[in-house]
This record gives sequence, structure tokens and C-alpha cells, in this order.
Amino acid sequence: MSSLDSVTSAISTSNLQVHYGETLALAAVDLEVPKGSLLSVIGPNGAGKSALLNALAGTIETSDGTVSVEGGAPALVLQATQVDRSLQMTVRDVVSLARYSKKGLLKRFSASDREIIQRSLERMAIGHLAHSQFHELSGGERQRVLVAQGLAQDAAVLLLDEPINGLDIVSRSLILDAIEEEKALGKTVVVTTHNLDDARNSNQVLLLCTRPCCVGSPHEVLTEEHLTEAFGGQHIRVGQNLILDDPHHAH
Repeated sequence: MSSLDSVTSAISTSNLQVHYGETLALAAVDLEVPKGSLLSVIGPNGAGKSALLNALAGTIETSDGTVSVEGGAPALVLQATQVDRSLQMTVRDVVSLARYSKKGLLKRFSASDREIIQRSLERMAIGHLAHSQFHELSGGERQRVLVAQGLAQDAAVLLLDEPINGLDIVSRSLILDAIEEEKALGKTVVVTTHNLDDARNSNQVLLLCTRPCCVGSPHEVLTEEHLTEAFGGQHIRVGQNLILDDPHHAH
């Protein structure tokens, strides 16, 4: 990589490949994601979207290729799922976990750490829930807590796995606003999504079907030809809009 690339690119991959056992989950991914930009990753179920995020986060081993991410470990936010009710953690506890990666488990939080945690709670409008039990929250509230945790990590790169899928309007709006705020702060964001309108608002789109179908601007990638190649018969036309017909995800 040239010195220019190292300055302007927050994420760089070359021939990235991931296997789950004998199954090829991701192959031949070459990416250059500029700093301060938003990359949307779309594709059908099993296309390797989550594998890509985990490879970028370093939570799974890659089979081949190289990965370079600015600033060390990125913040990875997964989808909120059902929570064991025996798990006794407040909302503030969950968000605070983000700071331990920088402090270590045995060190006390500084005033700066506490300020970052509080600011992250406020950005997701969950400050009033700080002392509530995480498992008692609604699905939208839990997702906002996890996004707040990602924000509190204050990493140069934020990875979000379908962060607004099936959420209420308020939660969706807060998360989309946070993504724009992160970009404005010079952070880089990667989002997996099934929503074409959201993808159109990105700087780049990666259309993935185990291997990249194409990557580029939304105008270049989100064409009927490319979507047909990736999704096959899994999309339908409604008026002038293409809507992905993926039965495992909400439209």
C-alpha cells in the first residue's frame, strides 16, 4: 500500500476470503474505503455480509488475503436479539463495556470515559433508561443501546450489522442521524442493509454474493442488471422502484 493510500483509506482489503468450516462464506473481496465515508453492503441471505463485518472486526479468522483497518480494532454492532432475563446488566453497564477495551477490566474510568458514555446514551436518547435492566427493554431500545455501545468505543471505524432492520421510526431516525454524525467527525462507517433507499444515501455500495458483484457509487451499483445478477428472482418491481424480496428480512 502506498503512503497516500494509508492516509486516505480507513479500510483496505485484498483478495479477502473467509470459510466457515468447509463452506466458503466470502471470497475475492478487494475494498478501499475512504476515511469519513459510508459503505453500504447489500446482498441476499448467505451472501457473506456478516462474514465481511466480522473479518474487518477481527472476530473471525480469514482464510486468505489481507485486511487493514485504521485505528486498530473497529467498533462492531450486531443486531439486538432476545436476552437471557437472568442477565443482570443495566443499560449504562452495557454501554460502559465499550470503554474496557481501552482501559482494561481493572482500571477505573476517567472523567473522559464517563463523559463519552453519557454522551453516547444521550445520542441514542436512552439517558432516562440508564438504570433500567437491558433485558427489560423493547427490541428498538436494545438496538439503540448496542449502537450507543459502539459509539462509546470511539473507534475510527464503526461496523453496523443491519442496525435499523424492523425498527420503529424513532429508533431508525436516531441511528441514521448517528451515522451521519460519525461521518461528520471523520469516522468511517460500514453498514449491512436490505434497504435500497438507505444504500442510495451511501458514498459507496458493495453488492455481495459471496464474491463481490460490484462496488462503486450507488448510481453505478444499484442498477436492475446488477441487482438481478446478485438476487436472481428475489426482487420485484413496484412502480419505478426495485424492492428486494428476501423473506427472511423486513423490507
